[in-house]
Amino acid sequence: MSDANYRKVGRTGLKVTQFGLGGTGLGSLYRPVNNHDAEATLSQAWKDGIRFFDTAPMYGYGQSERRIGDFLREKSGDDYVLSTKVGRLLEPGSRDLDTDPFKSPFNFTARFDYSYDATKRSLEDSLQRLGLPCVDIVLIHDIGTDTHGPEMQPNVYRSAMDGAYRALHDLRSVGVIKAIGLGVNEWHVCLDAMRDGDFDCFLLAGRYTLLEQSALDVFLPKCIETGASVFLGGVFNSGILVDPAVPNATFNYKPASEKLRSKALSIQAVCKEHGVSLPAASLALPLRHPAVASILSGASRPSEIEQITAWLHQKIPESLWDDLKAAGLLDGLA
Repeated sequence: MSDANYRKVGRTGLKVTQFGLGGTGLGSLYRPVNNHDAEATLSQAWKDGIRFFDTAPMYGYGQSERRIGDFLREKSGDDYVLSTKVGRLLEPGSRDLDTDPFKSPFNFTARFDYSYDATKRSLEDSLQRLGLPCVDIVLIHDIGTDTHGPEMQPNVYRSAMDGAYRALHDLRSVGVIKAIGLGVNEWHVCLDAMRDGDFDCFLLAGRYTLLEQSALDVFLPKCIETGASVFLGGVFNSGILVDPAVPNATFNYKPASEKLRSKALSIQAVCKEHGVSLPAASLALPLRHPAVASILSGASRPSEIEQITAWLHQKIPESLWDDLKAAGLLDGLA
């Protein structure tokens, strides 16, 4: 990719490609993924110019980190940016694969621990699974109410700031890592973190999409003010913004309501009038905002990478956004 396809990460010296490969699919999310398909997916991503890779211990209980590390080990560390996460420690144990969303055969379970020592241990464990000497970005994972509930979340947040944040701040200060942030589903907890700490970036899932722009008015402007970058995941809201007409369309991993499905279909109709596919518009919208450095999506087959690349290259006329706003289908734009 040319320099035009890279964006800076906060006040760091890092630059990421505007599209990054998320590691959930490589961790066998919802279906087993064999090693051949995983390697072929990573190879296709590299061929298509993707140089930003995000993973986590939770993704396949180490399987995603292992596969990404195996692929990147033969590459120069100067040619890519890699992020992983802390907040869960993996321990030996069996899981019920019928109920666990990750169908990885790795025999581990995950235990939440946001303490100072556990954070350092988590990163050390990740480096061993990756087989790499370092990672660029480390994100504190899942400290919002979606994961812990409204009763526990304040305690979890305090523990993460007193423990994980201090550990990552120390590691960044001595150059072991280059950037620190959060990986969460709620922008409100990112605002709290900006108040209480010095963060370079935030990986936020599903909160600035064609169907939901709740992060637009407060969170994204605050990121510009503080100089923090945003990586946006979940830009398809877990599937409805790929094809809202399918009977089992989901919104944020739950069956989509008829109201949401109707709105998505209306957005799709406006896109068709402009010769644009709904998924292409879904990818294009977040990248219009100056706070957004990259959008992330998982994949587990080379064909999925090829399809995303094709959507990314679709030309989007400015009139599309104007018409979506005029129809009351878009809250606002950067």
